[in-house]
Amino acid sequence: MKPAASGSNSNANARQALVPTNTVTTKDGVSVRARIDPSLAVVDVVRQLCSNLKVQDHPALYALRDEQDVLVTDENLLKKIREKAHLKLVSSPVLEAVEIVEKLTAREDKSTKMALFSLQKYIQEDAFANEFLKRRGLSELLAVISVSHGNTLAYALKGLQNLMALNHGWSDIPKSFVSELVLILANPQNLVNVSRPATSILKRLVEADPRFAPQAPATMLSSASRPGTAMSNVAANTANKPALQIVTNNKMPRKGVWNYGFDFVWDEMRKEGLSTGQVTSQGSDRSIRPLETVVQKLSSGDTKMATDSMMLINSLMKNATDSRWEELANELERLNVRKVVVRLASSSMMEDLSSQVMEFQANLTSLAYRRKTTPVDPELPSVRDALTVIWNASRIPDTPIGIQQTRGPIARPAVRAGTWDPSVFEDPGSQASTAKWVKIGFESEDLQLEFERVGLLGLDCLRILAASSPEYFAEVILEQLSRPAERRCPVAKASNEVVELLSEHYQVFGPGYSTSSSFCPYFLWFHRVHNLAVKFFLRIWNESSAAATDFARVAALVRSQISVALKDETRPWHEIERDFLDSEYREVRERQMRELELEDDLLNKPPVRNVRAKLYKESFEFVRSQRIQCLMLGAWFVNGNPVPPVGTSPMRESISLKRMHRPWRFFRLDKSMRYLHYVDSVVKLPIRAGLEDLPEKMEVAQIVDVTPNTCALPPNIHTGGHAPSDIPYSPTVASPLSFSLLSTQGGSLADLVAENSTSYSDWIDGLNMLRGDHFSTKETADMVQALTEIGLKIKLLDLSGEKVEIPSNLPIPPLPPTTDFFFSDYD
Repeated sequence: MKPAASGSNSNANARQALVPTNTVTTKDGVSVRARIDPSLAVVDVVRQLCSNLKVQDHPALYALRDEQDVLVTDENLLKKIREKAHLKLVSSPVLEAVEIVEKLTAREDKSTKMALFSLQKYIQEDAFANEFLKRRGLSELLAVISVSHGNTLAYALKGLQNLMALNHGWSDIPKSFVSELVLILANPQNLVNVSRPATSILKRLVEADPRFAPQAPATMLSSASRPGTAMSNVAANTANKPALQIVTNNKMPRKGVWNYGFDFVWDEMRKEGLSTGQVTSQGSDRSIRPLETVVQKLSSGDTKMATDSMMLINSLMKNATDSRWEELANELERLNVRKVVVRLASSSMMEDLSSQVMEFQANLTSLAYRRKTTPVDPELPSVRDALTVIWNASRIPDTPIGIQQTRGPIARPAVRAGTWDPSVFEDPGSQASTAKWVKIGFESEDLQLEFERVGLLGLDCLRILAASSPEYFAEVILEQLSRPAERRCPVAKASNEVVELLSEHYQVFGPGYSTSSSFCPYFLWFHRVHNLAVKFFLRIWNESSAAATDFARVAALVRSQISVALKDETRPWHEIERDFLDSEYREVRERQMRELELEDDLLNKPPVRNVRAKLYKESFEFVRSQRIQCLMLGAWFVNGNPVPPVGTSPMRESISLKRMHRPWRFFRLDKSMRYLHYVDSVVKLPIRAGLEDLPEKMEVAQIVDVTPNTCALPPNIHTGGHAPSDIPYSPTVASPLSFSLLSTQGGSLADLVAENSTSYSDWIDGLNMLRGDHFSTKETADMVQALTEIGLKIKLLDLSGEKVEIPSNLPIPPLPPTTDFFFSDYD
């Protein structure tokens, strides 16, 4: 690398040989044009620059950055040369780290604020982060956060958030600091720029769970900090900076960061809730104030704040441990998060929050499955409370021991709501408990057996049915008791059957499996839909004059009605109510008969439904593997222009304009599934297998969301996904095949337009499945469903193929005498 010749005495051959590639500006403001050899390492480029420019300090104290202060590294040097980027010769990341730690230690307001502002950018660089951590910068940063407020606190939290994007260096954050962080989050008066990074930090702590720790955590050493490089050989002191001491200890703080997790964070959030919360009417539960504040932030109107809050809630739901998930689920129900998310999904922010809302739906499916598969234990206090509510609401006049009758046609148990009377729940084998729960509609007194298929989910639904309409519930129970035993509708059994039918409709098959590619608002209102369906069940029972032996027939009618009423979840709620409350028995029966003509009743039997549920999970895993394999094969995309929303920053627009010079980008996932490697190009070129042709990369962990429909095609660029006339170029019209990879640091890592719908589905769902367990395109949903149905039909062949002798070989028939084939005439 040499400065370009500019004097009049330079000969023509020298000028022709030294073609400048970049302009470099020194600290003194002097700009020179230089020719940089792309085959050199960056440390060698800096050393030659310092030598040619007669810089007195050691070259290790300097580095190159572009106009956006992006550090020039070995990985992006070639890109900077190709783009002829204007470079700056500035202090090295190590020197910047030393100076920032000194300013944080000094605790001077103005210098601290400036240091924190710079820390937000530099902490993402390996060399800076290594030096910052070696000099106990993390401890100083935590101390600043503890005593700061306003913008200073916001800068400090943002710096910590960026630091925690690394997989090392923050394994010893004390519990006392996490308590302070929870206090910051719990304070609704804090500004958005304070609450957002605090929320993201807590999310990162939740995800740093020892259960998910990799066996060999990857380190992120840059060439500047490896032993034997120029940086490690720098002298302890320099002439111009006598106070500067370069740490030569090569041992980096490489401990893993998997020391926290859900239980760690939840305990701190709960502790804060117990210290400030109010006792509820139950006398045992208290408000968890930090979580309540997070839920309130969903309605703040700030899209980014709502996104961060949704991400924290999703992280808590996804990482909840087996011992604490029920506590989290109950708290989310108390805070009515479902209602808030439904309102959020119907607002103008849905487009920006679609991925997080879909992930919430997937996590809610997982929680529903957990509750459905958790046995009902009558010895647990929460189960006892639920059973007490159900029994009290039934108002059965023929009370067992411990239940007193009151005057009037309806008797109420003398059990105060929320208390436990052991005489109401005697041992099922005792005389006192004989035929007690049978009167509510169970087949026996063994409640654990009665709820075996639907678990706690069924108990919750029955409790809500009784508590939401106690007068109706009591009326129905008493009406059934007034009938002959063989004509009674078993209300409790019907409730459990409806839970099973709704679970089948929404495909609640297993934890971690999202079963829908579209938002299902009425799944979030599961209990309300359950109440409607139970009322429909009871009404059809009465109108059809059903008997005990007709239970399966009525259940089939309810299944048919659920399928029809919930087929289109974009309809308003009053139409759903009308379908369940006003549909006539004759119409429902005729429609069901038509459906039975088209499908085999065998497919609706419980054993077959169980097989379908198992096959669905296998199909999901197969498609997930296929999608990730597509990421490893790689694909071409167009670098799209982000559709400029209101308030788009000029920097984002300038970046999109720069992409027009290299509109094509090839992406490929490496075998470790940790990095996406890519290359930008003017035209599509053949890309060899491996990563040699892909000099740049981004970490998958940096992708916080995959948002669809975010960018437009550049002018004069057309993909195979649609004709040029289909979508005319407009900077404000997003392509239906576009998506953006949003960064944990804010902003977008990439704005892409796929060539066709197949590539779009492979990548947007592949990235979602790589990061989690949900998908968003109809193509993937249809593939999972098709594989499930094919697998089910293959399994069903075994039912009729038993004891059939299959020959080991077959004789090969002779060739036909003629090949003059023709179509046969059919009568």
